[in-house]
Amino acid sequence: MIDYSSVQRILIIKLKGIGDVILSTIVLDDLRARFPNARIDFLTEPPSRVVLEPLKQINRVVILDKKKTFSALTTILKVRFAQYDLVIDFYANPRTALITFLSGAPLRAGFPYRGRSYAYNVKGPEERATMHSAALHRHFLNVIGIPAYSNRLYAGITDEAKVFAKQYFAEKKLVDKQVMIVSPSGGWESKKCDPDIFAKFAAAISNKYHLVPLIVWGPGDKSDAEQIHQLLTDSLLAPATTISEMAALVELSKAVIANDSGPMHISAAIGTPTLSIHGPTDPKLQGPFGAQHSTIRLDELECIGCNLLNCPKKHECFTQLPVERVVTEFDAMISGKPTGSNV
Repeated sequence: MIDYSSVQRILIIKLKGIGDVILSTIVLDDLRARFPNARIDFLTEPPSRVVLEPLKQINRVVILDKKKTFSALTTILKVRFAQYDLVIDFYANPRTALITFLSGAPLRAGFPYRGRSYAYNVKGPEERATMHSAALHRHFLNVIGIPAYSNRLYAGITDEAKVFAKQYFAEKKLVDKQVMIVSPSGGWESKKCDPDIFAKFAAAISNKYHLVPLIVWGPGDKSDAEQIHQLLTDSLLAPATTISEMAALVELSKAVIANDSGPMHISAAIGTPTLSIHGPTDPKLQGPFGAQHSTIRLDELECIGCNLLNCPKKHECFTQLPVERVVTEFDAMISGKPTGSNV
């Protein structure tokens, strides 16, 4: 039995993309419940700062900027100086294992992978890919003796971003309309639904429900977003936004249709019903997490779930996905009975 009675300072470590970081926020409510008076800090990379800093559950966001010289050394010094009682390394790569080991924390928890297990005296689960990534973080807490029950994810939105979104809705006369966010972003090319196919899915849904499609985009997505905008009647193309501004637009909308991506996980965390379209990735492991969200995938396709960064075929996972099937799943999601829910 691990003695947590003296824990007053906690550090969570989670690097990688914004979506991955958001999935780790499932632990925040349970950590706060178990350690109501503790200081909880979060170590991550620069892009995730914006979704973490507005959260009341976190006292401080510590940034590891790998582009800066001696970033690992300066981060180790920051962490050691903070004198944490408990460090939870959800990333568990060689760099974060070393940071955890040198933290000086009496309790150091992490995934006991080969070559990294030395860093942890509190061992998390050995397997990663057997449950949804969000549920795995919750399972981790239970394995190390911290009761965890929450299904809630978090993506913080700044006050300035909320003002931007309200002004945009007012300028475009969207305040009294039902808006559907269309997000063509995707970390890999193979995860991105073809713009012409995406436009067909969005058109069928928006026409049936009389929704105004609002297309959001990020770096590298503008061309796809513009193509969808041209094909999608009565759609709006959002201006260039920060991550927080995009999240604020999602918060004011009725629903989201998205590829498997960081924006999809942000939408799910905000709570706006989100339908994600999957091809090379497994929605049971990486889909939007929450009972109000859903997923769609052409499961009968022979090569589905290939996890390849680039499709060696003709993107059949998207081009052969029937529009009617996408609309049917959106119907189920909006009615509160999604068949592709991850909770």
